Amino acid sequence: MKLLAFETATEALSVALYLDGQVHERFELAPRRHAELSLPWAQGLLQQAGIARSQLDAIAVGRGPGAFTGVRLAIALAQGIALGLDRPLVPVSTLEVLAAGAPADGPDRILAAIDARMGEVYVGAYQRIGGRLVALDREQVLAPDAVQLPAADGPWQGVGTGFAAADGLLAQRLSAGMDAIDASALPRAGVLARLAAAAFEAGEAVPAERVEPAYLRDNVALTLVEQQALRARK
Repeated sequence: MKLLAFETATEALSVALYLDGQVHERFELAPRRHAELSLPWAQGLLQQAGIARSQLDAIAVGRGPGAFTGVRLAIALAQGIALGLDRPLVPVSTLEVLAAGAPADGPDRILAAIDARMGEVYVGAYQRIGGRLVALDREQVLAPDAVQLPAADGPWQGVGTGFAAADGLLAQRLSAGMDAIDASALPRAGVLARLAAAAFEAGEAVPAERVEPAYLRDNVALTLVEQQALRARK
């Protein structure tokens, strides 16, 4: 199968092309350049592989949580391409992408955390079971001192910028239960592409218009509702 993936929910920008098990990826720390670079990178990957957009089977997108503008951008890009090609979308949690990129030789229990600013972190807890990543709890946005590890036997590893937020408070609080912490880890489209390919094969792709961003913060969701109400009155 052939799949194009976008992950722009953090300061890192990455785009990947999945071709029958092979992944081609571009990744760079590019704050405020996501909108400028995403489509040219995607086109470049397609050209290098000799693949036309019409040959793609699906588009994958990191649906958040993460930076609001980055999440909105990824959803808009993916929906635009998918609708133009009449292809489905495969949305994947950015926290799941981050967790799936954790070192394979580390503990099977993984806490993924992304700096959410405003003194909070986005967190998701996962476990590798039989080669698959299984969520142990719902995704949340919390103050670092409110994060708790789900009850599960065995050690954990932590990944993501949330462990460096608020002067490393989350890392300090949970260090006793962690075998390793990588506070510099960022989600990558190459990992997203592999997760999305498996989801596509499992029949989990959806129509492009049904995909919505995962913001987690209620005040952001309220703002979007208000915007829709304003548009409806025009």
